[in-house]
Amino acid sequence: QVQVAESGGGLVQPGGSLILSCAAPGEIFKINAMGWYRQTSENQRELVAAIHSGGKRIYGDSVKGRFTINRDNDHTIHLQMTGLKPEDTAVYYCNAEFPPPVGPGYLEVWGQGTLVTVSS
Repeated sequence: QVQVAESGGGLVQPGGSLILSCAAPGEIFKINAMGWYRQTSENQRELVAAIHSGGKRIYGDSVKGRFTINRDNDHTIHLQMTGLKPEDTAVYYCNAEFPPPVGPGYLEVWGQGTLVTVSS
């Protein structure tokens, strides 16, 4: 099963910083966008940040001004998280979106998730 590879995560104190990294498999020829989502306490998966192939960045309202998403290339991204709060505690999932071999639409691959815990 094809997955993205996630790294980073762990325990950090409130106000601290952390970096999450994600790499999409090389066999995916073209990536439309990559991003990070997190699982909320209501079991919803919400957008944290995403970056499109053209460079456009999108952030969830709760992380604007604190988190920054960047990329090394189309297949590798990094999420710089600063000013972390206890409510940022969640399992973070990386996602890569890419076009199907034929036809319209898009496909997605996900990582297994990495836990970020913000606590003193």
